[in-house]
Amino acid sequence: MRRLFWRVLRLAAPYRGWMALAVLLGFATVGSSVGLLTTSAYLIARAALRPSIAVLQVAIVGVRFFGIARGVLRYLERLVSHHVTFRLLARLRVWCYTALEPLAPARLTEAHSGDLLSRVVGDIETLENFFGRVIAPPLVALLVAGLAWPLTAALDPRLAIVLTLFMALAGVGVPLLTRGLSRRTGRRLAAARAALTAALVDGVQGVADLSAANQGPRHQSRVAALDCEWSGLQARMARVGGLNDALTGLMVNLATLAALAVAVPLVGAGRLDGVQLAVLVLAVIASFEAVQPLPEAAHSLDASLEAARRLFELTDAVPAVRDPPAPASVPADCGLVIEDLRFRYAPGEPPALDGVSLALPAGKSLAVVGPSGAGKSTLVNLLLRFWAYDEGRIMLGGRELRDLAQADVRRLVGVVSQHTHLFNGTVRDNLLLARPDATEAELARALRQAQILDFVRSLPDGLDTWVGEQGVRLSGGERQRLAVARALLKDAPMLLLDEPTANLDAVTGRELMRTLYGLMAGRTTLLITHHIVGLEHVDEIVVLRAGRVVERGRHAELVRMGGLYRRMFDLQRQVLADV
Repeated sequence: MRRLFWRVLRLAAPYRGWMALAVLLGFATVGSSVGLLTTSAYLIARAALRPSIAVLQVAIVGVRFFGIARGVLRYLERLVSHHVTFRLLARLRVWCYTALEPLAPARLTEAHSGDLLSRVVGDIETLENFFGRVIAPPLVALLVAGLAWPLTAALDPRLAIVLTLFMALAGVGVPLLTRGLSRRTGRRLAAARAALTAALVDGVQGVADLSAANQGPRHQSRVAALDCEWSGLQARMARVGGLNDALTGLMVNLATLAALAVAVPLVGAGRLDGVQLAVLVLAVIASFEAVQPLPEAAHSLDASLEAARRLFELTDAVPAVRDPPAPASVPADCGLVIEDLRFRYAPGEPPALDGVSLALPAGKSLAVVGPSGAGKSTLVNLLLRFWAYDEGRIMLGGRELRDLAQADVRRLVGVVSQHTHLFNGTVRDNLLLARPDATEAELARALRQAQILDFVRSLPDGLDTWVGEQGVRLSGGERQRLAVARALLKDAPMLLLDEPTANLDAVTGRELMRTLYGLMAGRTTLLITHHIVGLEHVDEIVVLRAGRVVERGRHAELVRMGGLYRRMFDLQRQVLADV
């Protein structure tokens, strides 16, 4: 836990100057509160003796000064502390994304999307309060205690001891007690929140599947049970919070009584003025303003460290692919040569690719076909440097793929994948991901080439129409055509089509492939598919089965061979004939 604390503290270190200023302003605010109450007590007690008004002038001015100063200082303290909090929040988000991006997708394949969302959103929002609720309150309390000691010791050392003792009980003893009572609950609360978030994300993203399988009521019951568990844990934490408030109030009252028990005999003995007794009592009460946030700080510490642990579990993972220390220069063309490529996803697993070799000259097209599980998508993942291959070579434009920076490789390749991801933004936003500086004319040209321009213009707001989460407002064919337009807008020298007709009906898929074949002319194109009808347009076809190349050639040659390709071709042609 100590290591976690220091790691989180290092994340906040760039704002230590602002943090120090916020702590000093917090100390000055509490000091103004003490000054306001003590000068008020002095003014009231002294005025009861009916002295000359001149005697009360300093106290009157003091009350006005501390009253105004307390409000101004509290405002400044809140302003600075919120500035630090929001700066820290921005830093945490950038830090987390910077750490996560190199992990995708290889190191995140087993992570649940809902759990990732909970960590990236909920846990970071928990850590944003690390300074305001964990770091600043103890420092302010120490400064106030350091000021209260000499002031009370000047009256009588026993008063200083009494005040320090009860401040320590309220600021250390009560937090330790409530932390012990809430530690296990706090950890369970974080886990329950993550499970509830994951279930809600599953329900939103999979509502169509749940409805089709008639599993909506069952999933709703699961969400309700998780919500009940989370609410119960929150109620338990609230009870601990109530106990904390009660004990803190008790410490204030006991400190006041103890101070009176010490001070009243001093007044009787003439060692302490009666007016000073009133000042002392209110000074003791006001001093506890500094320690009242400490139990909450202890609770926030546990929550922050648990959130940090969950985040560091993600960010400490080692990326599956790293850039070379000195990346090679970007190749001039995108000719592709693969030699004896071997890869397995984990030690002990059967190879996903076993000795694959192929060549794709620049400007030509090549299709890799085969049944599901043949290794087609694995080949795509290796080409895009999502995973690092074990043996063999991949040469892109005459450069070994491992010698190129990942960003350079992905700039050279425009991708249309089987799972088109559209962000919850406008059509324009999703297109500009490919090229942020694209003009209106370039957007229109890409949409026209993808044969979706007329549809976009028919939308209520045209390019500024929102597509919904994951493009839910569009059909499957429309989403795929937008993906094609995005790839064309990128205008990369190599086009990689990974199952572009997946999740589409036969007619829509055939229309999309007709569009793609027209766009492949003159482009270096690698087509990954298990739909083989219409592959007469590609220059070469490679057939994979169980990670091995079993056939290669042009469409007519492979049909004449009567092997796996011919059987797949006959089967899919029959399916299309029945549509």
